[in-house]
Amino acid sequence: MSFVLKTIVAPYVIIHYYFGRLAKTLTVSIDERQYLSFIDVKNNALLIRKLLIRTILFIIKFSNLHLNFLNLQDTDKSSGKTQQLLSFLQEIFWQDFRKMHSQRTFTNLCASILCVARIGNAAYSIQDTYDASNFFNEFTFFNSSDPTHGAVDYLAAASANSKSLAGFSNGAVYLGVDSTTVNPSGGRASTRVTGNKSYNAGSGLLVIGDIEHIPEGCGTWPAFWMVGSNWPNEGEIDILEGVNEASSNTVTLHTSSGCTVSGAGVQSSSVLQSTDCNNGNGYTGCSTSTNDTQSFGTGFNDNNGGVYAMEWTSAAIKVHFFTRSAIPADITSGNPDPSTWGAPMASFTAGSTCDFSTHFTNQQIVFDTTFCGDWAGASAVWGASTCSSLASTCSAYVAANPAAFERAYWTIISVKVYSQSSGTKRATNFVA
Repeated sequence: MSFVLKTIVAPYVIIHYYFGRLAKTLTVSIDERQYLSFIDVKNNALLIRKLLIRTILFIIKFSNLHLNFLNLQDTDKSSGKTQQLLSFLQEIFWQDFRKMHSQRTFTNLCASILCVARIGNAAYSIQDTYDASNFFNEFTFFNSSDPTHGAVDYLAAASANSKSLAGFSNGAVYLGVDSTTVNPSGGRASTRVTGNKSYNAGSGLLVIGDIEHIPEGCGTWPAFWMVGSNWPNEGEIDILEGVNEASSNTVTLHTSSGCTVSGAGVQSSSVLQSTDCNNGNGYTGCSTSTNDTQSFGTGFNDNNGGVYAMEWTSAAIKVHFFTRSAIPADITSGNPDPSTWGAPMASFTAGSTCDFSTHFTNQQIVFDTTFCGDWAGASAVWGASTCSSLASTCSAYVAANPAAFERAYWTIISVKVYSQSSGTKRATNFVA
């Protein structure tokens, strides 16, 4: 704690001394256009000094430095302490804010760096949280035949729970499959759930899934995705998806005709496979593949999973992936800022004839695990995989080898949905 105090107090002393000399002419530039102007600076030097140091500490959070200078480690415990410290500093700042307002010591405050920091930090606001406290109240079990023609039997909620295929595991949501029945009639029992709420892009939507474990193994086809009820006209966004023994994720968009995309600005390991999101009448779509072996399957699970974040605006859809040890502090603190995350795993920029706010509408969140079907069970896909040495067809393998699916389950810590209001990153004049 002494280190923390020294780190905070030392800059304060330095600023306190030098700022007294500079106070008369203080003008702080903000995004090269707007300025903070103080009236009667000479008579309010002490208050300004207090305000400046509190502002600097508060901006640390906004600029994504996350108090690394305090030598705090990236753990849940230290993250909580960091958040408490920042909340305390923020409250002190707003006390000074109110004091300055009552004394009429400033003008046009919301054009200043202070207001921009507060507004910018709130660019994405939490809209919904789904976790063990409410997940099964907010998602509905799908128990009809598989639209992708898989060798699967999707169970209703009560049946899935009674067979221990749906419930909780160490405080997380658990969705599993049958791993005991040989040659099950009607396909291997599994789970597919759909969120009750639908979403639209608006001024920006951010969906963040914190996932600890995903289904893996030959014959499996797990996916974390979003879809509209009128497919493909309302679109589909596959955030996390793969088949068989794939070691990396594939991100795919499916739309109606007239939607082409570009994929610049992604990680070097990612490749845009198709630019037409109506490819194959929407069934194939446009996808981005990656060589990140920690993003899917065994590699993902052996590292305790991670976080997938999908940002959706009218102009672009981007998917970021972070391993468990590299989750940004702004995500952990509940103040996500995608602009600080670097290059995404996948980025689809809409072409001139494709507006993502109209090609993707009324999207519902889905988690499912099917077997074989149109992708994993396709003869060309199965035949090209190492799985083909285990059985001549995918469906034959799935039916005869229940124990192979003991690791074919989801462990979901949470899914959080954030929305962005129009203009939240732009400052406006303060009205007294």
